[in-house]
Amino acid sequence: MFFLEFFQGIYTFFITEPSIILGRLLLVALGLLFIYLAYKKVLEALIMLPLGIGMIAVNGGLMVLEASQVGGLIMTEAGPVGTLFVNPLAGNLQEVMYFLQVDFLQPVYTFMFSNGLIACLVFMGIGAITDIDILLARPGMSLFLAIFAELGTIATLPIAMGMGLLPNEAASIALVGGADGPMVLYGSLMMAKDLFVPITVVAYVYLGICYAGFPFLVRIIPKRMRETEMDWHTIPKVPAGAKFAFCIATFTLLCFLFPVAAPLFASFFLGLAVKEAGITRFVEFLSGPLLYGSTLFLGFTLGALLGVDIILNSKVLLLLALGVIALTLSGLGGIAGGLIFRKISKEPFNPLLGIAAVSCVPTTAKVAQKCAIQVNKKAMILPFAMGPCVAGVITTAIITGVYISGLKFLGG
Repeated sequence: MFFLEFFQGIYTFFITEPSIILGRLLLVALGLLFIYLAYKKVLEALIMLPLGIGMIAVNGGLMVLEASQVGGLIMTEAGPVGTLFVNPLAGNLQEVMYFLQVDFLQPVYTFMFSNGLIACLVFMGIGAITDIDILLARPGMSLFLAIFAELGTIATLPIAMGMGLLPNEAASIALVGGADGPMVLYGSLMMAKDLFVPITVVAYVYLGICYAGFPFLVRIIPKRMRETEMDWHTIPKVPAGAKFAFCIATFTLLCFLFPVAAPLFASFFLGLAVKEAGITRFVEFLSGPLLYGSTLFLGFTLGALLGVDIILNSKVLLLLALGVIALTLSGLGGIAGGLIFRKISKEPFNPLLGIAAVSCVPTTAKVAQKCAIQVNKKAMILPFAMGPCVAGVITTAIITGVYISGLKFLGG
């Protein structure tokens, strides 16, 4: 039972009444039915697809919360059980109005940053522009490289703890190795709220530098390997139905396993699902106004939060150093994975794809293509690079869920 506590969505099946368990399963099944009928155009996809995804997320992503008294929660011996999604009634209206000050960016911070909403909005937009064809056509290659490219995300944790950071702080800065800004923002808010500003700023500054820094790192790969040509015409076509089914199945499983990260999973896969379902108007909104608008306020608000008090924090220099370590290790891990896969591959394989698995979609995939074209004008590897790049998003999201759930399980 103690092990099951790590997987909160499944653990709650053992501590709630049978009627609640049955109700959850029925609502998840109903959500899946709504999604299927929306995809088949039997029901109106504009409302039924997001409605179904929301139903699965909130009923799969059930967990034991720390709150002692919040309306709408299910009380059990282990504590109150609820979700991170919606509490329909604001508990203290005066407190809400107090924090909704006249300060210029206060409403943006209060209602979009302090609860991780800004990261979820960015993730919806990223999902709407993500192509998973190569991931499904070459799942073995994509996931193999993505796992290697998580070296920084995993190895930086003990390094950071060895340098004096608490486990929650170490896990937060380690996520920089996943090269996924929204993931770092969400993870630091959940695990180290007092350091989320410097950690997130470090992440976004370094992710911007990736485009310039990784081309130097990949030079450790021999030139003859970097110029390897890959025939993207050999990539098998993946049916639209298979891509849509993958979105929903993966999202549902992850919500049950790691409900603490369910808002991120729901946001990313919602964007991906509307893209694969061909709901053009949603895709245009998510990939355009929502993505660019939320990214604008993300950068603007982070800059406004970066006051002198943050810079004077003694841990900032340590975070800067650990951010470099995390991204460098992930880059080296991806390169190592690329070189190993080249050895075991039966087809011509360019190890530059390993750097694409450091999942800054689509930046690292473009870095891989840029580095290949510099040594061979005919080396078109971008279509292949998107597979490990997207796989890296999924593996980083899983590690984020593992870290947050692990700290909760260990009481950190």
